[in-house]
Amino acid sequence: MGRDREPRISLLLYHLFKWSVVSPVFHGYFRGRIYGAEQVPRRGKVIVVANHASDFDPPIVSNCVGRPVAYMAKEELFRVPILGQAIRLYGAYPVKRGAADRNAIRAALAQLERGWAVGIFLQGTRTRDGRIPGPKLGAALLAAKAEAPLLPVCLWGSHRIFPKGGRGPRPVPLTVRIAAPIAPPPSSDRVTLQAVTEHCTQVIHDLHDQGR
Repeated sequence: MGRDREPRISLLLYHLFKWSVVSPVFHGYFRGRIYGAEQVPRRGKVIVVANHASDFDPPIVSNCVGRPVAYMAKEELFRVPILGQAIRLYGAYPVKRGAADRNAIRAALAQLERGWAVGIFLQGTRTRDGRIPGPKLGAALLAAKAEAPLLPVCLWGSHRIFPKGGRGPRPVPLTVRIAAPIAPPPSSDRVTLQAVTEHCTQVIHDLHDQGR
């Protein structure tokens, strides 16, 4: 039987890192704004789907939704002393480089059963403008298998943090908007998964169009 909350030690570390590092940087350095935080389910399975334009995005998303979010990470990182244990406590789960999608889905399902929110960037990789030109079906497939809702989150401005040729992160204004949860696909056939994925993408683009 699954849990409805992440482990207490992970929750403690999340709040420690959030309030000592991420939140001050987000609100202070980036003048961050958050809209729609009340939409986030506080307990139970949820798959956070977002656009992706910066390495800052994972901690920012987790900070703004108000609960730890588990992301996949390269298996090699878990072999590094101390780092491996630390990222595991923060919810990261290992995926082999070049591994089949089903292995990633299996690992994400296990995290959901342990009470974690799981984060997936719909494009899979960073984009230059924060848009999602080619969303993947993995998040919708995971939602169908786990019977978990999808929570659309939009990051606006993070694509400007690292300008071409820049030496460090710029203090650009950031805005995070969170939409209402979307019900999981009723089946895992490709047509249904495609429709739900396109819906999630459109919701995020609509939020992105609102700008600052």
